[in-house]
Order: sequence, then C-alpha cells, then structure tokens
Amino acid sequence: MMNESTSHATEPGLDTEPSPDARPGYSPDEIDTGADTRAARLKWVIVVDSELPAGRAANAVACVAAATGQAIEGLLGPSGADAAEHAHPGLPWAGCTLLGATAERLANTRAKALAAADVWLADMPLSAQTTRVYDDYLAALAATAPDALAPLALSLVGPRPTIDSLVKKLRLL
Repeated sequence: MMNESTSHATEPGLDTEPSPDARPGYSPDEIDTGADTRAARLKWVIVVDSELPAGRAANAVACVAAATGQAIEGLLGPSGADAAEHAHPGLPWAGCTLLGATAERLANTRAKALAAADVWLADMPLSAQTTRVYDDYLAALAATAPDALAPLALSLVGPRPTIDSLVKKLRLL
C-alpha cells in the first residue's frame, strides 16, 4: 500500500510508517530537469481547504509539502547558485499544483486517495493546528476516528491519470 498519512495510526493496518519501497518516487534516470513538468511520470498536488484563513492555509500547505519533500525520492532538483554565487536549495523539478476544495470535498478526496493503491498521501488533520505540543497532537490523532479527522490539506503523489481523476474540477489557487 503506497498511502502514507499523518494519521497513519488511525488507519487500519497502518500502525507503522510505510517502507520506502512502498512510496512512489523517481529513479535517477527518470529525473529530467530540462523537461516540461507535464512530462514527469508522477504528479504532485496539494489540496487545501479553501475556506481557511490565509495564514492557516499557508501553514497547512507548508506542513504537508515538508512531509512530501522528505518522503518522495527524487522529487527535489539539484541546488543552484545565483549570479552572486549565493546557494539556493533544490526545488521540486516536476512541479507541484496547489488546489482549493471545500472541507467536504477535501475529506472525500482523502478517502478516495486512501483507496487508490498507487497514491501516496500526507494529510494535515485539524488537530495539527489546534495543538501546540507535538505529543498532544499525536494523542489527539490517536483518539480521532478517520472520518472525524477534518483534513485541512492533502499532499498527493502518484501517476498523472490517477491524481487527475482525484482532483478533477478542483480550483487552481
């Protein structure tokens, strides 16, 4: 199963982190930083609750993006330097699309992503923004049923056709 979720403890059979082999990623020979992002085998999208205030939405997007950047092999391109030789860390060479959805559509998209065997998922439940201590977040998460997570943002990585079908008709932000 390729799905990973910040709520992995509440999903049946996901009481541990998935193995790196279960995650989609790019092999070194697939990384083509000179190609159009639409040519990449995998598509990465982040879907955020469009009703959130800007600061909370930005926080949710940053958190799921951080989890994704760490988990997906080959997602980030090489570092570069500007004309003054200041270093700039690598960014996602295959791109990332940011979409908005209602809370209901976000929850439905999460459920469909979990059911798709070829999609990797990182989510940010509401409890991640309502706690200030990470251990408190983990305790709240463990006590929350999957249908009550109230996801604020999702990060999805998978084959382009699968991701496109999951996010069909969502608004580009």
